[in-house]
Amino acid sequence: MQAMQPFHLAFPIRDIEETRTFYQDLLGCEIGRSSEKWIDFNFFGHQLSAHVKLEELALAEANQVDGQKVPVRHFGVVLEWEDWHDLAARLKNHQVKFIIEPYIRFKGEVGEQATMFFLDPSGNALEFKAFQDPKQIFAK
Repeated sequence: MQAMQPFHLAFPIRDIEETRTFYQDLLGCEIGRSSEKWIDFNFFGHQLSAHVKLEELALAEANQVDGQKVPVRHFGVVLEWEDWHDLAARLKNHQVKFIIEPYIRFKGEVGEQATMFFLDPSGNALEFKAFQDPKQIFAK
């Protein structure tokens, strides 16, 4: 597998300050450039651009996956196994409400992974996952 390149994702938010607090203070993302209408974050080595755009905010529909209602529109990152567990504990300590509580999906099957879903303050769905065996990320 070749080295991963950073991705860029722009997404809508309702408020710069609550978004800054969530991504910087809770998730540990460094802040990049910003204005009164947008803010960039270093999202685990990737560039997120959060833009104030209220008319674009909407909860995504969900699909059934492994018996869970997974938001169709979501983004996130694959963490190291221990980092995922540390983040799950930090989110629980901050009483973040989960869409899908942290658990092991596809247990004992190809693609077994730790996963959790939650919303940012603007209602954007995030998924964080981890694999004990990174080669399972794209396994069929």
